Amino acid sequence: MEIILWIGFYFLTFYAFLPALVSRIFGFRVFMKGKSESDIALTFDDGPDPVYTPQLLDLLKKHGAKATFFVVGENAERNPDIIARIHQEGHILGIHNYVHHTNWFMRPKTVKRQIHRTSDVIKRITGTRPMYYRPPWGIVNVFDYANLGYLQIVLWTSLFGDWKKRVGAEKLYRRMRQKLKPGQVFLLHDCGITFGADKDAPANTLSALERILDDGRGLGYRFVGVDDLIAVTERAKNKKQVDDQVTRRSDMKSGEKEEISPKISPFKKVIVSLWMVYEKVFHLVFRLRPVGAGHFFNYRIRRYSGPPMDLQDNQTLRSGDHIMEIHFENQMLFDLGMNSKSTLQIGIRIIREMEKALPDMARELAVAPNGDKVKALYGVSMIHRGSESLGYRNFDLPRGLFAWMTNLYLRFLIRVIHPSGNQRVREKGDSMAPRMLLMPRHILMTWADESRPSRRPKRGQDTKSDSGIQTIDETDSQDLVAQFEEGAVGKLV
Repeated sequence: MEIILWIGFYFLTFYAFLPALVSRIFGFRVFMKGKSESDIALTFDDGPDPVYTPQLLDLLKKHGAKATFFVVGENAERNPDIIARIHQEGHILGIHNYVHHTNWFMRPKTVKRQIHRTSDVIKRITGTRPMYYRPPWGIVNVFDYANLGYLQIVLWTSLFGDWKKRVGAEKLYRRMRQKLKPGQVFLLHDCGITFGADKDAPANTLSALERILDDGRGLGYRFVGVDDLIAVTERAKNKKQVDDQVTRRSDMKSGEKEEISPKISPFKKVIVSLWMVYEKVFHLVFRLRPVGAGHFFNYRIRRYSGPPMDLQDNQTLRSGDHIMEIHFENQMLFDLGMNSKSTLQIGIRIIREMEKALPDMARELAVAPNGDKVKALYGVSMIHRGSESLGYRNFDLPRGLFAWMTNLYLRFLIRVIHPSGNQRVREKGDSMAPRMLLMPRHILMTWADESRPSRRPKRGQDTKSDSGIQTIDETDSQDLVAQFEEGAVGKLV
């Protein structure tokens, strides 16, 4: 039963929940907000509609505005003349699946087929294939990232509930007016025949939009296709990168080296809180137990299911052997990250907490059910170096779906938990890869002997304790931290 729960939990997490959360909150592999001083992107989903889309095109033409239409393939096939007009009048056409079904409930091959079929419809009518894609309800699955590399996924900055007629034109206008700012991607609808929508709701959208177009022109804003907003945003990002490089060089010359941990927005705080609730559910489902006081680590004992791994003293960990699987407590890691002034402080604290927890792990192993059968301590982490100083051996994760999903999972956690996680992933993404950490049982059990001094190896010395682990004093903390790569703030899973 547990293996079924495990498979189901991870399937929902990696196939559906995690990709949607990553893309929606952090903009991973999607475009949803621009950087511009004057441009706003109007986008319309679910059409074309034979009644409302022509009226919308008339309105846009009257105000000299451009927009992006994410069309449903079967609607496009029924209204080829409207698709042709959208294209001829300089608007952007994008894909919204052939039928309005969520990607969560379709196989990857089915999603791909839906997109290709819609692309073929648009190509037959306009002679050009679309470059942009918006999944229904903005919900992606994990394979969308790999299968849709040739398409830019576009989400939105603001939506207004305009698919419901009861919202009314006046309330809809007030909602849109509040969000009328440069860089916004507005999500609106020019068709009301999809599930959950009202057929005549687009009439309110048109009424409110006419006032918004007038207001925007009065404020000096331009309404552009999503392609123009993306281009402006890329130019702004490139300019910022150049400016940042100049600033860093200037700081280095002036001797200014202090790192400042950035603050997070209230919105991200909410997301972090939701993620912590998710983690608690994970702990409950898989019956994780705390290590010591449970402030930093949790564990469970299970059977290993990977390829053979050579440990020490001619020992080999094989599939079916028992392992003690360690999980980091994300709440404490998040608090640690936000309360540290630099990544150096974070690294030192993590090393010390890991070292302090190892005696507790050894004592837990001595009394835990099936603890006597455990062959090794096991974890997966972004820590590549420095773990050897605590008695671990690290290995590449076997290539495959698990390694790929784990990489995605840990990058997401770094983005959420690390104070500068977004920057770390952008700048060092290619070098950040999770590793399997294994500590043989006999090494772990030596940590239970509190009569020994600190038991980490000291680089450059040959003298070892009888436990096989060299000793080190506190003066080497910063030197040891240097062994940890900057992406080391990860999670043991």
